[in-house]
Amino acid sequence: MKNSFDYLVVGGGSAGSVLASRLTEDPDVTLCLFEAGGTGDGWAINVPAALVLMIPSKLNNWAFQTTPQKGLQGRRGYQPRGKALGGSSAINAMVYTRGHHSDYDDWAALGNEGWAWNDVFPYFKRSEHNERLGNEWHGRGGPLWVSDLRTDNPFQRRWLEAGRQCGLPITDDFNGAEQEGVGIYQVTQKNGERWSAARAYLFPHMKARDNLTVETNAQVRRIVFDGKRAVGVEVTRAGSVETVWAKKEVILSAGALQSPQLLMLSGVGPKDELQRHGIKVVSDLPGVGKNLQDHPDVVVSYKANSMDALGVSVRGGIKTLRDIRQYRNSRRGTLTSNFAEGGAFLKTRPDLDRPDVQMHFVVAVVNDHGRKLQLGHGISCHVCLLRPKSRGSVKLQSADPLDAPLIDPAFLEHPDDLDVLVEGYKLTRRLMAAPAISEFVTEDTFESRSQSDEDIRALLRERTDTVYHPVGTCRMGSDELAVVDSQLRVRGTEGLRVVDASIMPTLVGANTNAPTIMIGEKASDLIRGIARFPATTPN
Repeated sequence: MKNSFDYLVVGGGSAGSVLASRLTEDPDVTLCLFEAGGTGDGWAINVPAALVLMIPSKLNNWAFQTTPQKGLQGRRGYQPRGKALGGSSAINAMVYTRGHHSDYDDWAALGNEGWAWNDVFPYFKRSEHNERLGNEWHGRGGPLWVSDLRTDNPFQRRWLEAGRQCGLPITDDFNGAEQEGVGIYQVTQKNGERWSAARAYLFPHMKARDNLTVETNAQVRRIVFDGKRAVGVEVTRAGSVETVWAKKEVILSAGALQSPQLLMLSGVGPKDELQRHGIKVVSDLPGVGKNLQDHPDVVVSYKANSMDALGVSVRGGIKTLRDIRQYRNSRRGTLTSNFAEGGAFLKTRPDLDRPDVQMHFVVAVVNDHGRKLQLGHGISCHVCLLRPKSRGSVKLQSADPLDAPLIDPAFLEHPDDLDVLVEGYKLTRRLMAAPAISEFVTEDTFESRSQSDEDIRALLRERTDTVYHPVGTCRMGSDELAVVDSQLRVRGTEGLRVVDASIMPTLVGANTNAPTIMIGEKASDLIRGIARFPATTPN
């Protein structure tokens, strides 16, 4: 491995893949991307339905746990994070959503110039190739392939009909002019295969560009500083520790849990936290690891009498053989499923200016993130709170970079979060009780336990966990707790940026993969000093 490059990018996930691709479009720029996991390719990732093998396990997955959660009766939550090229886009449910337009206007209102909706919208379009939607809200020709699901599952039609029966708006596009409604998700797939950020941005260039170096199974231990300037990284590769030098910048794209961990391991963070672990302080930056936000989520599950509902049975096993044949022949059918096929963005009160809960309608039973297998067939529905008021943290367990960080999302610690989630739960139950869905239900697991609001509160504390969207731990802003400025440069240092979901000052009301890819796209222009787009949005 060469020991000197213009840019070092730490983390080959959604943002890191974008940066490596875009920055090396300039043949005079050299860049090395470090990924602690593997190559992120092969059937276990590319076949969409294989996600059931990865989320519950350590296959391509860091599989972290939270600290005991006060708001969840002391339970530890599960925090799966991708460990491969593509990062979490290699193990996620592939849902393509951007968030409400006002989410980004909120960022700008907090002092982050250049991050309002009109500023970021062109980067969403630039990244996207939408297979069906070619209107003014969508891109054509971008690296990230976005398509309709190819499962042909009748429960998609039934989900939409349930929305109509409940008098709720129906939408064909969660990413258009209006987000609110019940619909079917578009996914990051191409021809029925997962289209991770690595497949979109990295793989086409890894052999074609001499100026791009990608090192897998290479875990960065810390950033190397010369005074306040980041000049390289210390990395473990093939059992040995090496130092690789950066001529221009070190860029952290290790995600909302590990970017703050790496900053603190390197001496950038709250002084008392660093000194507690014997780490020399490079920059006393109290906001590092603070402001952790995640979507608290609860799942309701139902046994069903339809083979369209996935599950474990003799008949289901026979059907799976047919599904495999269909997938091989046409790249359609059950094996293309992301499981969370239907969705909704809804308001728990009519006076709200934007949806405050999101649903994921799943064509299978989900129990404990799929880690507990159940016999029979069924359906599920997630409901998550889009803008929680609770704020958690990421801290160091020790000064050893191989130790997992201490992750505390502080789920449901703010009382308003529980109040809104109760209403979201009721809305979910109403949808699932609609005739279009309920005629296929043979058993409602939670009906007898959730009659009153207090029953629902108890159930939520017992069953709520993450829907896999941690952000905010290296917050962008200008106050004393901000970690990066609006150019994503780490305050109090030189030659160091953070580019990933950790820079979000507030959690967007949507799945976070597409917004993270947008951040990578915009950051690549910030780094190159390019003002590519005037602020614009469709009328």
